[in-house]
Amino acid sequence: MSAPSPVQRTALQLYRDCLRLVRHIAPGNSPKGIALRTTVKAEFGKHKGVKDEAQIEVLKAGAIRALSNYMLYESGAKDEKLGSAMNKFNESTRTGNNRNGDEKS
Repeated sequence: MSAPSPVQRTALQLYRDCLRLVRHIAPGNSPKGIALRTTVKAEFGKHKGVKDEAQIEVLKAGAIRALSNYMLYESGAKDEKLGSAMNKFNESTRTGNNRNGDEKS
């Protein structure tokens, strides 16, 4: 059996990192942990047949972005100042204002 290519190894490491993060966020068999594990496995399984290295890189970037966003969301829920800033930013994007409070054109 030949060694996996660097792209495959990195995707496998990312998959394992995702599952480790789920164990950290929602330990045990809580409903949240089960849902997160199911989502990670489904997303990786959906794309397991992809062979194009460029497409794999795009998928890996998306997974990393999703993990980062989730971690930021969880941090915002725990940190009042960060949560307030996130809510303010989200509200400004929903109402069509930019960061300076000016209307978008």
